[in-house]
Amino acid sequence: MARRRIGQDQLRREADRGRRSGSLDEIASLIDWAEIDRHLAPIYAAPKGEQAWPPLALFKALLLAVWHDLSDVKLAEALDDRASFRQFCGFAQHEPTPERTAFVRLRRELVARSLDRVLFEAVTCQLDDKGVVVRTGTLIDATIIASNSKDKDGEARWVKHRGRAAVHGYKAHVAADAKGGIVRSLEVTPANINDGRMLGAVLPESPGDVYADLAYASTANEQEIRAAGGRPHLPGRGVWAVAGDAAALARLEAWNAQVGRIRRCIEKIFGTWKRCYGLRRMRWRGLAKAALQVRLTATAYNLRRAVALVRAALA
Repeated sequence: MARRRIGQDQLRREADRGRRSGSLDEIASLIDWAEIDRHLAPIYAAPKGEQAWPPLALFKALLLAVWHDLSDVKLAEALDDRASFRQFCGFAQHEPTPERTAFVRLRRELVARSLDRVLFEAVTCQLDDKGVVVRTGTLIDATIIASNSKDKDGEARWVKHRGRAAVHGYKAHVAADAKGGIVRSLEVTPANINDGRMLGAVLPESPGDVYADLAYASTANEQEIRAAGGRPHLPGRGVWAVAGDAAALARLEAWNAQVGRIRRCIEKIFGTWKRCYGLRRMRWRGLAKAALQVRLTATAYNLRRAVALVRAALA
């Protein structure tokens, strides 16, 4: 189907009068969106048929939905009403904006073409090229996200941790830059997959000092970190041979406390996702759609975090 043509010249002239640059303007200038649009080019590319909305405008709208925790209905209403949303997505002031079904169709296309991973990596690579990713070290951890429906989501799984209620859902395995907090890689699995088994899947290139919790503490994971050029900083396990050695136990506790103090910084990322970006539970059913939601959230988070890092560097 052919694409609609949208423009924002009139909106920009009116919106820029006496207006300070906001965070959406900073995000818009941070990324080469033409490169992102290149990955979206196959969507709605047929020359004939009903005119479709430009997929880049819809993708930007999905990011707005994450930042403001909006449903498709609320997103369509906000895009029709808010000048800053229109400008960020590229719509002029008086032209129509997409209805909620347009976002449903775009998500279906992103899942069918596995573009969630491609787009996340494309944005992250651009941030890396701009020096936002510091590469001083890597934090690795996982967080559980409840499923949309306990009865109807057949791809989600139950998981039970000691002292906590069982959860039916998925697990996001994340590797983040230790200093800047940018998410460098992630994978999404059913919730019953062991954290430690996923270290190799999320370990980025040049990981530096790698910090993780006790679930990742194994000889195999240490070897994998070293093979990637990193230095493992994993908690030590107490063993019976050390139980009577007070000095050895003190060293073990000091080491574990140091690792834990640094590793726990990744919890701020998960807290932001769940508290501010609506990732308390999955919006849609199925592993592929769960992965799309998590990667959209991570992409939106990285862009906001990158703006904060750029601001701090210029201050």
